[in-house]
Amino acid sequence: MTSKLIAPSILAADFANLQRDIEMVNDSDADWFHIDIMDGVFVPNISFGMPVLKAITAHAKKNIDVHLMIVDPDRYITTFAKLGTHNLTVHYEACTHLHRTLQAIKAEGMQTGVALNPHTSVSLLENTINDIDLVCLMSVNPGFGGQSFIENTYSKIRQLKALITKNGATTKIEIDGGVTDKNAKLLIDAGADVLVAGSYVFKSGNQKETIKNLKAIANS
Repeated sequence: MTSKLIAPSILAADFANLQRDIEMVNDSDADWFHIDIMDGVFVPNISFGMPVLKAITAHAKKNIDVHLMIVDPDRYITTFAKLGTHNLTVHYEACTHLHRTLQAIKAEGMQTGVALNPHTSVSLLENTINDIDLVCLMSVNPGFGGQSFIENTYSKIRQLKALITKNGATTKIEIDGGVTDKNAKLLIDAGADVLVAGSYVFKSGNQKETIKNLKAIANS
């Protein structure tokens, strides 16, 4: 069985001590760095842009999983590739020509990701699933950390898993929002492969121990 992955969300890190928090993730059982880029237009929040991502990738020793919550993501695909991004996830809702966007990401040598908002049906990926390496299901409304988990996510994971299997795709399922030790096993059992955890990790007393525990639960 393939190991299930943990991706701490840097949006919840301490920005006054960013290098310290990046080194913590490097030294932990985490697999990826999950980086949320927000533009204040697609979502009602602004996170950080290229200079901060450049600072992160200078110290990060693990896979850089970038989640673009921005309008017109095509403009920046090459830029994010140059900054050392491994997986580039765009929102289905932000792409007029999703297939073209996915081809552009692939052409830059990155893994392709598509994020779906809580209200967006997984059936809309039927025609592109074989071009997608990762589907990020938003289990909260995008834009802010620390929100409550949306319970409908479990059935969405099962629907997506069925779609992937039916099409013979190798797409991973990533869950982003409200992930804790209380729902991690249920998410994995429903079919998730990657768990993004922000506030749960960075606001805990012992961050490395929290990651280790989450990884153990996901792979139990």
